Amino acid sequence: MTLNQLSSGDLIADRRADYAKMLAEAGEPESAADLMAQALERVPEWAAGWFRLADYEEKSGRKEAAIDALRKTLRLNPKDIFGAGLKLALLGATEMPEQPPSLYVERLFDDYADRFDQALVEKLDYSVPEKLAALIETSTAGGHFEHVVDLGCGTGLFGERIRERAAFLEGFDISANMLSKAETKAVYDRLARADLSLPPEQSDVFGNFAAARADLVSAADVLMYLGSLDGVAEIVGKLLSDGGLFAFSVEDAGTDDGFVLRPSLRYAHSEAYIRELLQSHGLEMVAVERTIIRMDAGQPISGILFLARKPA
Repeated sequence: MTLNQLSSGDLIADRRADYAKMLAEAGEPESAADLMAQALERVPEWAAGWFRLADYEEKSGRKEAAIDALRKTLRLNPKDIFGAGLKLALLGATEMPEQPPSLYVERLFDDYADRFDQALVEKLDYSVPEKLAALIETSTAGGHFEHVVDLGCGTGLFGERIRERAAFLEGFDISANMLSKAETKAVYDRLARADLSLPPEQSDVFGNFAAARADLVSAADVLMYLGSLDGVAEIVGKLLSDGGLFAFSVEDAGTDDGFVLRPSLRYAHSEAYIRELLQSHGLEMVAVERTIIRMDAGQPISGILFLARKPA
């Protein structure tokens, strides 16, 4: 995210920060941290600078210094656009939050929107939209849907794959820039901004929309940006008509239960957690498929695809 490169407003501090970044990229995180600390002596209220310092300190093996810098970041930026709270949890300084800050997720994808399709599909071998569409195809014998709701639609990668099977397709995303990209594809009948971390009664979107209007709700590669999925399950339960399907993916936690926060600042969920979630919200499992969903730093990321149904 380029947000951590925002100017401090001080030319000398910015220059030192640029040199620090060069040192870090050259494999000298300790020197980078020392120079970044000098920059922050001039601009001690620079939240983005403290976040960058935390990264250099962590890579230098100075955990306590990294924690201190992250706490300063949070003090200066309580809404946490940088995800400092998530980093603190990974360093063991706080409990794992059940949700990331909404503003962090929004800004992350606003910044990512222009290069999203190319980065995911061409560089990271991202395959969830195709695989999820194929799972739906197989499980429904190629049936069509009257109303599809694509949660966390992004730029419309899944929407493109379900469009021909949907009489009406609407997409929701937290990022205005992602929605703008999706709009240019002319795939959706309706697009709107929505925060999936909010339960339906707190959402300006899902709290006011007609219930039981969708016979398919999708969430392709979205739920890893949420920890607890109870709120999403409530939204899905409200949106689905009787007999409607919920198709979604998660990163595989590789554990027996619960969910975990990974160094990528994404959450991974266990199959057991998902099964319990669906059961507690009155949804029946239809199909489960384990697969590789993308590459990350040259390593394959394991995921699980699910298809569930709201009983008729």
